[in-house]
Amino acid sequence: MRRVIATALAGACALAGASLGGCSSTSFSDYFKSKPPNIQVQLESQPSGADAKTSLGPGCKTPCSVSVPAPDASFTVTYALAKYQPATVTVAVVKNPGDLTTSATTTTDPNPVFAELQPAGPPPKARKMHPKTKPKLAAPADSAFPDSNAAPPPGSR
Repeated sequence: MRRVIATALAGACALAGASLGGCSSTSFSDYFKSKPPNIQVQLESQPSGADAKTSLGPGCKTPCSVSVPAPDASFTVTYALAKYQPATVTVAVVKNPGDLTTSATTTTDPNPVFAELQPAGPPPKARKMHPKTKPKLAAPADSAFPDSNAAPPPGSR
């Protein structure tokens, strides 16, 4: 009887190997793992109409809601709107494993994710460049070199 079971298992691995890449590299527990659940994230901004994009990929125009796969760590949402400065908000992922009486849950904090966009300032004005002129220094009165810019003393002509 043991030989029959061993032979059946070997045959199952051979069949699985043709389509799944082999029994040695894939364990049966891998087939029972589920993909991470999707979570709904509400995205809002002031003013509304901003393009919001998550670091996980999905994005939309506010106010809106996106469905993202629940990540293991935090992610960011970046907001952009013409004539406003862009803003980025970090979103924490909170996982509650649950117990025998409650199921596991995954939520985000904050939800809704909100950003208040600040108006972009006017573009900087171009400055006119003035050539710098050196100040003219007067020669001291007792100098051997007379000031060439000074008026000649009276009666010297």
